[in-house]
Amino acid sequence: MLALQARPHALPRSFCSSARTVGGGWNGAMSAFSWTRNGMPPSGGVCRSPYERLSQRMLDISGDRGVLKDVIREGAGDLVAPDATVLVKYSGYLEHMDRPFDSNCHRRTPKLMKLGEDITLWGMELGLLSMRRGELARFLFKPTYAYGTLGCPPLIPPDTTVLFEIELLDFLDSAESDKFCALSAEQQDQFPLQKVLKVAATEREFGNYLFRQNRFYDAKVRYKRLPGRLRQENCLNPGGGGRSEPRPCNCTPAQALLLLHRRSAPPDEQHLTEAAKLLILLNLSFTYLKLDRPTLALRHGEQALIIDQKNAKALFRCGQACLLLTEYQKARDFLVRAQKEQPFNHDINNELKKLASYYKDYTDKEKEMCHRMFAPCGDGSTVG
Repeated sequence: MLALQARPHALPRSFCSSARTVGGGWNGAMSAFSWTRNGMPPSGGVCRSPYERLSQRMLDISGDRGVLKDVIREGAGDLVAPDATVLVKYSGYLEHMDRPFDSNCHRRTPKLMKLGEDITLWGMELGLLSMRRGELARFLFKPTYAYGTLGCPPLIPPDTTVLFEIELLDFLDSAESDKFCALSAEQQDQFPLQKVLKVAATEREFGNYLFRQNRFYDAKVRYKRLPGRLRQENCLNPGGGGRSEPRPCNCTPAQALLLLHRRSAPPDEQHLTEAAKLLILLNLSFTYLKLDRPTLALRHGEQALIIDQKNAKALFRCGQACLLLTEYQKARDFLVRAQKEQPFNHDINNELKKLASYYKDYTDKEKEMCHRMFAPCGDGSTVG
């Protein structure tokens, strides 16, 4: 938005306006209170503002009544972790205003935001730390926890209390992942296997979310982040830091997987390592198909087949990649094997039909080319 007053905690970097709200908006918040024209308080009785009346039934979560909370819909599960990355919908309101001054509810898919970095409004961060998945809540932030004594002209007046409605869609606890990223290569080798697998699951969840947003390159980087964290330390961004986004590494995934494989996992836990590698390879293969890089898609699919030679998804991805590479016989071999594992899978069967159509077009073009090459010339001679 605009440069804001410096405080011990940073403030939001930008705003976007929207008329949509979460959970009924400010009108819903004030349904229990009487409104008057032009935003003036009702006549008679104690003259208190709508926010003052609303605050009487809200929970103090900051200890100084600087952040007040009213739960609209209960959530479930654990509270948000301090270093989590969250997926939220929010709308911010000024008193006596019916439309939000700040909202992300117009976005079809909100972006992931990390506490302390992307969500930097002090009051919002405290509020999120009190929430659970699926929870919808309303918060009042006093100026100290919002925009300070100066406000943020022209939208936010000085010394302004603001109301935010926040819906916590989901969050990922990336503390373990950040801790792992900050370690040296030697320390990473000694990291407990179960925690490495937890890091793998977290990074895969990040990648899956980005994939669903059609951000395939970012998803690819995220999927490779677990292997990347097991590569040499100089492949990470300068400065290390668990919150830094990794640049694409020049190391091959095979090197990373080899490093993971040589971890001395007990035999009864080896299958867990293989399962983690398999999921990463399958996701990478699919992502490379979306990036129109069939050679890399095939490579990762074949690596997945080394782990599980009958994996239908891996066979299917390899078949798709070969089809894009016009290697029709190899495509058929992979797809037929995939069909054998899942005979009634519509995607596999449709891909085989597509292959048959492509191959027919290919052979027809070859026949036509041969016919033109060896067809008699106009003077009766043939091409020698």
